[in-house]
Amino acid sequence: MNAADQFGMHDDLQKLGIKAINEGICSGTKWQTGHGDLINSYSPADGKLIAQVTQATLEDYQQVVEKAKSAFVEWRKVPAPARGEIVRQIGLELRKYKEPLGKLVSYEMGKIYQEGLGEVQEMIDICDFAVGQSRQLYGFTMHSERKAHRMYDQYHPLGIVGVVSAFNFPVAVWAWNTMLALVCGDVVLWKPSSKVLLCAIAVHQIIAKVLNENKVPEGVVNLVATSSKYLGDELFSDPNLPLVSFTGSTKVGKKAGGLIGARLGKAILELGGNNAIIVTENADLEMAMRAIVFGAVGTCGQRCTSTRRIIVHESVYQQMKDKLIAGYQSITIGNPLDPKTLVGPLIDKGAVQTYLDALDKVTAQGGTILCGGSIKDGPGFESGCYVVPAIAEVKNHFAIVQDETFAPLLYLIRYKSLDEAITIHNNVPQGLSSALFSTNLLETEKFLSCEGSDCGIANINIGTSGAEIGGAFGGEKDTGGGRESGSDAWKAYMRRQTNTINYSTELPLAQGIEFNV
Repeated sequence: MNAADQFGMHDDLQKLGIKAINEGICSGTKWQTGHGDLINSYSPADGKLIAQVTQATLEDYQQVVEKAKSAFVEWRKVPAPARGEIVRQIGLELRKYKEPLGKLVSYEMGKIYQEGLGEVQEMIDICDFAVGQSRQLYGFTMHSERKAHRMYDQYHPLGIVGVVSAFNFPVAVWAWNTMLALVCGDVVLWKPSSKVLLCAIAVHQIIAKVLNENKVPEGVVNLVATSSKYLGDELFSDPNLPLVSFTGSTKVGKKAGGLIGARLGKAILELGGNNAIIVTENADLEMAMRAIVFGAVGTCGQRCTSTRRIIVHESVYQQMKDKLIAGYQSITIGNPLDPKTLVGPLIDKGAVQTYLDALDKVTAQGGTILCGGSIKDGPGFESGCYVVPAIAEVKNHFAIVQDETFAPLLYLIRYKSLDEAITIHNNVPQGLSSALFSTNLLETEKFLSCEGSDCGIANINIGTSGAEIGGAFGGEKDTGGGRESGSDAWKAYMRRQTNTINYSTELPLAQGIEFNV
């Protein structure tokens, strides 16, 4: 019996409106068949074909853009709180479908069911956040140096926001961007990863009811389901998209950023992470172990915030190593829909090969594999996408350690002083998420100071993954520098305007300049 039969996946696909062959273009309320080839979606859980999608072509994309441009003219005039009300209703609708959508995320992507549910909960949470934000799109007032003048700034909608999301978070990243963009008065065009198109189609099936009931103009929320065969650089180079939010690898992100920058567009780039946790001699080792294991093997190591490096003080190094190895030995690997499973499969066989190649490089460069590192085979693992998570002792300067391996490969590194640990921590090209475990106030505060972590996210006594939507999400250096989700990230989705009003009958110039005509 395959996973679809065993865990009732067929019924859930029907609830989500997933058919054997699905249309790949949606303007929010209307579906359209693309003119491209059919693309298959296989589950890494059991290797079975889930369904097919008719891909959109470049010409299809261009037609969607024109429709989105027209929709923006109307959508931007809707009051922001009214836009927020529609987002509130989307959040309510997502609540109704949390279980089947979470299960589809698990089945199509491979993360365990609990993580699939958690991802849909992120969508719901950002809806709630955006509703409140719709009444707080605030500007500031400033005192003018000129008599009888008032000066302030305000924010206006940008236009079409392009969202290019990665396979590892098939629905949440879209929601982070889209819900904020909608309350800001933008329209959205989503190009999801070609590896998880069914999740995107299911999302648009869910929200269509809300959009229809509220008479949202066609073209406000758009989906273009396709692969790079039909659409890639053209989206990044398109001047019709004033902002593109791209989530993916640093390599592709640098290319995307160059294309967007060449036309002076705005970009939110959420790229690679090489996230580390420092464990000091004052740490609670048991708590650190649990955070490290989840951060390293959760989503089978396929999060941009996955824990990659553990930097441990020499006085507790052996204890920490023993605890981690014991923790890894207790991990259950299996079908992601099985409630007993803690680690599901990698996304595909290509990811498995990347993992094996990285392990070879670790040993070739002088590292030692302490546990794991093999392919998991036998009954239930026929898809060929299952691996055993590995721990390796390494030096931070190894070339393989400097790269991000998108798989469950954890590096152990020893240090003597906190200054040394912070230097090791920061000495990688990436700068997304970081953490330090310690009960010593001096150590924790230094890590959070300008002398400490150089990452966009820095945590104390919690792991590197599992960020809440209330805080701005993003990183520095090769991670890209963009911010999504909470805090004041909404400002990226709007254009800023400074306004000065002269309510006198005189015309004084700034800086006291005299110019008499």
